[in-house]
Amino acid sequence: MSRPGKRWYVRGAAVGAVALLLAGCGGGDGGGDASKALGRAELLSVLPDAKALPGWRTVAEPEAQKPVADYPPPVCQVPDKKKRQATCGEITFWGISSFVRKPDVTSLNFWTLAYKDEKTADAAYDALNAYYGGDRVGEGAKPVEIGEPGAEREANRAGTGTMGGPATITQLRVGTLVLGISTGTQGKSAVPDAEVKALAAMVADRAQQAQDGKKPSAAVTGR
Repeated sequence: MSRPGKRWYVRGAAVGAVALLLAGCGGGDGGGDASKALGRAELLSVLPDAKALPGWRTVAEPEAQKPVADYPPPVCQVPDKKKRQATCGEITFWGISSFVRKPDVTSLNFWTLAYKDEKTADAAYDALNAYYGGDRVGEGAKPVEIGEPGAEREANRAGTGTMGGPATITQLRVGTLVLGISTGTQGKSAVPDAEVKALAAMVADRAQQAQDGKKPSAAVTGR
């Protein structure tokens, strides 16, 4: 996995708000060998917290839960009705965490969906990417180069998102997990490509660490 030139990344060291930003935004096998299904506590550990994101203030603490029957997670958005049940109905656990950074009032949201096996997660990634990929983040969205984190990945940025300024949506698959990252701002400055790349690398490594049976410790550093 390539690393940004600046030292953004280091290894070791409110559901409603997230859903509003994500829903309102108008395959290789590079994820490692381990692809175990994760339990609730393991999935919770994948979600970044304040220690993993210096410079960001917590808005919603990491939270993971089991889906309620007939009420799929709000971050599970699938346009194809035939694929919706297979994607959203097969989620074993899901979670979110959310952050903000001043003075530019930039938001940063993470979401995670866990599946019973890699095959199910692979199909879910494709179905979800039909919604979150391309210009879903905003009109005229363009791809952001993030290297090769995970087994599958896509990132796009639009000049105008739901908060009025630049926004990005990144989606990844790492083994049995599908992960998403979104940013938005009321200001004019986009989260830089290098930082989008670093965030993707960090969350992909946390997901892999959990599937390797380790306590996730990957974090980002610096601005």
